Amino acid sequence: MDSTKIREHMPIVCSNNKQFGMVDRVEGSSIKLAKDSSGQHHWIPSSWVTSVDDKVHVDRPGQQAMKEWMSTPPEGSMH
Repeated sequence: MDSTKIREHMPIVCSNNKQFGMVDRVEGSSIKLAKDSSGQHHWIPSSWVTSVDDKVHVDRPGQQAMKEWMSTPPEGSMH
């Protein structure tokens, strides 16, 4: 997976092809998602990403992704 293809404001879609987030930026080995409706940032590991075209595709359904995403910056990421 080539994380250099990931751009700001790309939709992030889960394995059932539903959008569950939008890219804010790539931070090391994580992707920072744009703030959600409650003003909260989330992070997902770039290891979840299966492919990148006009969207970022991840390997799990949205409900699972939203349970497993991080609400604080992962260790070693730039703030």
